[in-house]
Order: sequence, then structure tokens, then C-alpha cells
Amino acid sequence: MFNFNKTVHVVKYRIVWMILSACLLLPGIVAMIYSMITYPTHAPVKVGIDYTGGTILQYGVPESVNNEAVAKTREDLDKIGIKNPYIQILNVNPTTENNNIKSIISIRTEFIEEGSETSDNITAAVQSEYKNAELIQVSSVGPTLGNELFKNSLIALTLAILGMIIYISLRFKFEYAVAAILGLVHDVLFVCGVFSLLGLFCDVQIDGLFLTAILTVIGFSINDTIVTFDRIRENLRYYGKKMSFGEIVDASVNQTLTRSINTSLTVFLTLAALYFFGGVTTKDFVLAMMLGVIVGVYSSIFFCSMIVEMWEEKKAAKKATPAV
Repeated sequence: MFNFNKTVHVVKYRIVWMILSACLLLPGIVAMIYSMITYPTHAPVKVGIDYTGGTILQYGVPESVNNEAVAKTREDLDKIGIKNPYIQILNVNPTTENNNIKSIISIRTEFIEEGSETSDNITAAVQSEYKNAELIQVSSVGPTLGNELFKNSLIALTLAILGMIIYISLRFKFEYAVAAILGLVHDVLFVCGVFSLLGLFCDVQIDGLFLTAILTVIGFSINDTIVTFDRIRENLRYYGKKMSFGEIVDASVNQTLTRSINTSLTVFLTLAALYFFGGVTTKDFVLAMMLGVIVGVYSSIFFCSMIVEMWEEKKAAKKATPAV
């Protein structure tokens, strides 16, 4: 039988884990509600041109540019009729291909038709401020395509969750499936909440890579949860008559705890290397993955297993209550 002298009694502090989950989720939920009210798109996070449609022009500059210099560029763009442009400064490390570029000025505007004079006017305005600025990339997404991508993203997310509900219900019990899906909602809300806060305070926008990160987080989280549930089921088979369900959950969590932490730590360290030394275009994607890995381990151990334990405890209490 499992040695409880070396056990971390997770079930004993289940109320603490529920309160901690609420503290993790509430700020993000408030931010998402506020974003849905204030953003023109009514989205819970600040969406990029992948979903709204628009054009991004990026200019390489051979000198370091700070955010204070953006104000003058914004004034120049306003004079040529570019209303409310989203301007971002990206500091980059020089490479073999771009050894003379130290900063990238990224300008997002409404959709610009290819070959129109608007693009040339924007380039002229930027080069009037930065003589050696060079247009290095132009990305455009039409409004219709943006809406279609947003709908397809929601469909993909819904189908992924439905597939997991069916799989877990068939492999385990329905209450396990419910707990696992609540864990997925917990993880997705946390990551989206953080990015909603970043959108409000740091102008961080999400793109198609963000959905990829969310789907990857869902897969990682459900994998960790299934490992824990599988151990609970095995221990229940052998010790169901000798131990309470809460004790079995404690034992199962402790048996999988080291494995979960080690697996997640190796993934997190790899992502951290990508975040600090990778390209600037993937930083938000990697950040979403890092957040998802951390919260995924937490939810599978301290949230999903506690939901199952509380559910089973209520079922046992009902059976023990004599019929009137």
C-alpha cells in the first residue's frame, strides 16, 4: 500500500486550490469582459489583422529606436490621412542577412489595396523621419478573410473540446470527462485572460499562432490530466476497499507528481530559450505556450483531481444517507 508518511496531502487543502484558481482567473475574466465592451471587435482579447483584416508594413532601421519616437511618426501619418495607426517598435539582433538593422518599425493600418499610393505615402513619411529606413515586409489580410479565419478558429477549438469529451467519457467516467473539460476551460481562460491584460496594458495583439498555442496547451493539459486520472483508476481497482477515495486521489497525485513536473520543466526550459533567444515574431506564441504549460500542470493536479474527489464524495454521501 502507498506510504502516506511521505505523501503531500493535496485533498486536505482542496479549498485552498479552488481559491487559488479563482485568484488566477478573476483578473483575466474582468479584463476580457472589459475588452468585449470597449473594443470595436467586441473580442475578449486584442486581435491582430489575421482576424480583423488590415495591412502591416515593417521598416528596418539601422539605429535603435525608442517608443517616444513613435509620436512624431504618428503625427506624420495622420497628416497623410492614416487614421489611428498601430505602431510598434521591435528591437532585434543583427543577423547575417540584416546586419544593418537594429530596430523594426511595424505599422498596422486599415486594409490597403496592393499597388495603391497609400503604401508609398507611408514609406515616404517614415523615411522623412528615418533617412535609412527600408521597407522589409508587407502583410495584408482582407476583412472578409479575417472574419472567415476567426470563425474557423472557433470551430476548430469547439471540435477539439468535443472530441476530448467523447474520448474521456468512453475511457473513464462521465464525471472524469466533466472535470477534464473544466480543467481545459480553466487553462484556456487563464492564458486568454493574461493576453487580454497584455492587450489592455501593453498593446499585445493575438494572431493565428495564438490559436495554435491554445490548441497545443489543450493537448498538453489533457495529456497530463489523463495520466493522473489513469493512476486514480488503477489505484481504485486495487485499493478501493482499503482506502477512501480521497486517500486514493492523494496517492495517485503523489505517484504522478514528479513525472508531471519533470516533463513540464523540460518543455518550459525549451520554450524559455525560444522566448529569450528566438525571433520577435514568435515571442507571443511562445509566451502563450509557457503560460499554458505552467497552468496545465497545476490544473491537472490541483484542480481536475479535486473536482473528481468532491464529485465522488458527494455521491458517497448520498448513498450513505438513509432514504426517508
